[in-house]
Amino acid sequence: MLALGLPINRKRGRPEMSKFFTGIIERRRGPWEMVATILIALGVFMLMQPFAIELYTYSFIVTLVGTVMFIVVSHFRE
Repeated sequence: MLALGLPINRKRGRPEMSKFFTGIIERRRGPWEMVATILIALGVFMLMQPFAIELYTYSFIVTLVGTVMFIVVSHFRE
């Protein structure tokens, strides 16, 4: 079953995306690791792009925040 293109969680009848946000609020490891990984990837992209100096300026900070966040989040419960 799909609601707005998202699979429905059969137990609660809510879209699976709410499972992601619930994991964020409850400090579960999976969703937070995904956010940290996206930050790391975004920082590397910002570092390697040749278009905007502003993105390059903040690339190290974004990558550092993502890396530290990943280390901290790896201690959250499963």
